[in-house]
Amino acid sequence: MSDDDHMNLSLADSSGDTQWAFGTGFEDPLHGVDTAVPAGVDAPVLTALCLALGDDALVSAQRLAEWVTRAPELEVELALANIGLDLLGQARLLYARAGQVDGSGRGEDAYAYRRDAGEFRNVRLAELPCGDFAFSVTRLLALSAWRLALFQRLTSAPDPVLRAIAAKGVKELTYHRQFAADWTVRLGDGTAESRRRTLRAMEEIGPWLGELADEDTAETFGAPTGEVGVETLRVWGQVARAAGLSVDTGDPVPGHGRAGQHTEHLAPLVEELQSVARALPGATW
Repeated sequence: MSDDDHMNLSLADSSGDTQWAFGTGFEDPLHGVDTAVPAGVDAPVLTALCLALGDDALVSAQRLAEWVTRAPELEVELALANIGLDLLGQARLLYARAGQVDGSGRGEDAYAYRRDAGEFRNVRLAELPCGDFAFSVTRLLALSAWRLALFQRLTSAPDPVLRAIAAKGVKELTYHRQFAADWTVRLGDGTAESRRRTLRAMEEIGPWLGELADEDTAETFGAPTGEVGVETLRVWGQVARAAGLSVDTGDPVPGHGRAGQHTEHLAPLVEELQSVARALPGATW
């Protein structure tokens, strides 16, 4: 890895609160934010966007939770768990906003625990099995790079609640992307075995990037699909080069999770996620 590559991989300031998934500030990101849907904002479209982004976050958090007690190092395990909790927090805010906007009055638990897998609208890359550590951190790189590019643009969205959620998410996702980039380079530039596994992971994930680059749910909220897709692939390529890997993304996998077209892996994940809530309906903590 050259010095220039290392400098370019300084994707964010690593000092201060952004170094940590949780940070040290726990202020309500929606404090003082007007929750009325602004004139000119299409409520059903806003609801669909909040559900889609919430589903991406919830499913990703569930996959990351599977690393608890299995990660290669305690520090890595804590980092993955904290990243998952960040995403869970984003899902809660987005589901709550969806419940406000669609007029149903449904809370976050209803969206998380009372829908069948076929009703989820997450991108399919998030639902694939964890695989080995190389696969999980490389997937985290792809998803966090894409979600960060998306959220950065949504900080100018016409809906003030969505703007506030995006602004909070940008700080978290900046750390997620940096964590994943650092590990991808470390593994790709490491031993022959770690390099082999990282190359295999990037080859497996490459065809799923087409779905991210083609995702247009946020197009009308100030996040052009083309811009987000280009930014995602730029980061993906930048990290791959820094790791000394040359990977063709391959032909995109047909279908789209946003249309309810999922892999066979989502239903078991949702079943496990909802098992307690389904077994004890109406229970409260």
